[in-house]
Amino acid sequence: MQEPLETAELLAFTKTIECSSISRAAAELGIPRATLGRRLARLEERLGARLLRRTTRSLALTDAGEALHVHARRVLDAVAQAEASVRPIDGALRGDLRVSVPPQLSGFAELASQLARQHPELRLQVHFSTRHVDLRRDGYDVAIRAGTELEPGLVARTLMRTRVVAVASPDYLRDAPPLRSRRDLGKHRLLLGFNRDELPQSAWPLRGGGSRSVTGTFASNDLHTLLHAAVSGLGIALLPELLVAASLRDGELVHVLPEVLGAESRVVVVYPERELVPPQVRMFVDAVVAWAPDHLKLPEAECERRRPRKR
Repeated sequence: MQEPLETAELLAFTKTIECSSISRAAAELGIPRATLGRRLARLEERLGARLLRRTTRSLALTDAGEALHVHARRVLDAVAQAEASVRPIDGALRGDLRVSVPPQLSGFAELASQLARQHPELRLQVHFSTRHVDLRRDGYDVAIRAGTELEPGLVARTLMRTRVVAVASPDYLRDAPPLRSRRDLGKHRLLLGFNRDELPQSAWPLRGGGSRSVTGTFASNDLHTLLHAAVSGLGIALLPELLVAASLRDGELVHVLPEVLGAESRVVVVYPERELVPPQVRMFVDAVVAWAPDHLKLPEAECERRRPRKR
């Protein structure tokens, strides 16, 4: 009879994936690197399949590893819930909480510090990145993100609604070809953001649904860089209305095809859909929802301070 998988082996496997390094995973688990390596080897031997491709610089999942990782996270979540169910009910939150948030999120550092003080037994890890992380594959518990679409399998709570609008500087439009319909976009210089897969956008949303294929001459995953490029006359950008409000007000930017291009965008806090939500995840989501109305906005003074100036 085949021996059942051990929780320690599954934990070694998932932590290695999350850290993308055997050494870092061993350090986080507080065990020798050799011990973690033996657990991974034992896991592959039990399953009769290679789970990881190791090179001198990186680790990658095999197809079998991809399949196991999804189920391993569910098993470990269930184990954590089982442990929590028999602990003394003292109100303390324990365990790990890995959070991904976008950079330049005003006021979030204060919130994170506040939560760490309130829950000293919680191991809080906050990762600031423009990358659109895959919560399950990358081992995150919760994320704050903005966009017009959300991938399936996630629970989302809306923190703020805004719109994305197409804008360009009057100087650019004066010297550029006529722009009367979406078909004319092919004649223009487009400034693109990045998709979830960290590649430049290939489509812009249309009002009323659908999208228009686009190619660009300039791309960045930083919205303020795209705003600066638009004000500088480099082309047309699709940006959150909140971010471009001051530049529109002062005439540095104007709307482009406002009846055609654009869509509603939401800032949301998301976490994987599961039967039992860990208490630390529920606490964090509730805290962010309560915090957002007063902090998740760009006040007029802040818009003015960040607004790029034409030279």
